[in-house]
Amino acid sequence: MDETIHGTTMPVLELTLQPGESVVSESGEFSWMTDAIQMNTSTGGAMGGKGLKGIVKRAVSGSSIFMTTYTAQGGVGSVSFASKVPGHILPIDVAEGAEYFCHRHGFMAGTSGIQLSMGFQQSFSGGIFGGEGFILQKISGAGRAFVDLSGEVLAFDLVPGQTMRVHPGHAGLFQSTVLFSVARVPGLTNRYMGNDGHHFIVLEGPGRIWLQSMPIAMLAGALAPYLPDDSHPVAAGAAGGMGAKMLGDLF
Repeated sequence: MDETIHGTTMPVLELTLQPGESVVSESGEFSWMTDAIQMNTSTGGAMGGKGLKGIVKRAVSGSSIFMTTYTAQGGVGSVSFASKVPGHILPIDVAEGAEYFCHRHGFMAGTSGIQLSMGFQQSFSGGIFGGEGFILQKISGAGRAFVDLSGEVLAFDLVPGQTMRVHPGHAGLFQSTVLFSVARVPGLTNRYMGNDGHHFIVLEGPGRIWLQSMPIAMLAGALAPYLPDDSHPVAAGAAGGMGAKMLGDLF
């Protein structure tokens, strides 16, 4: 398999497959493919395990129930996956026994040996994404995976005992050797008047972490006050057009 990441602000991942090679993605990630690629969508497959247990593990992590396998048949073919928002596509090599944790919508695609399941779930009483909470996908198995991170991406290598306190939305990806926990923001004034959420994610080394600068939920929250609140179809369409124009002006 050969990979090419095209573009900068809105990158596209192109995977070129030799005959018989396959990649797997969540349903809804596909952008385009050549005629040598055959696709098969199902609830089974290797990702997250087979059967009901595998489906539940994926669904709870924020993944789709259905997974799509793309296979080159009869010749070399390519399949492409485009980022949905400005950001970066990060390739990671997952060795047997190694694990990575990424934000709930981070996984884009991977080779058939990759396993995808829920890594962690924490509900918040308020202040974080309007109560959405903190959910992580766990990427394990063996193979190559591609993670979609939003905005600019900064990597930090934490030494043993070193910690980083992170707003939950900015925790994009980290190795499983990194210990993580949820901590309440100290002080009532900080927590309720600071408008930065009620909780931190505390990441403790050793290991590498990748932080994203533009969480999607926070971007949506920043735009919400500027969008009309009207259920009429015409107004809803105008609101959608205004939102698209604001994003275009922003980027």
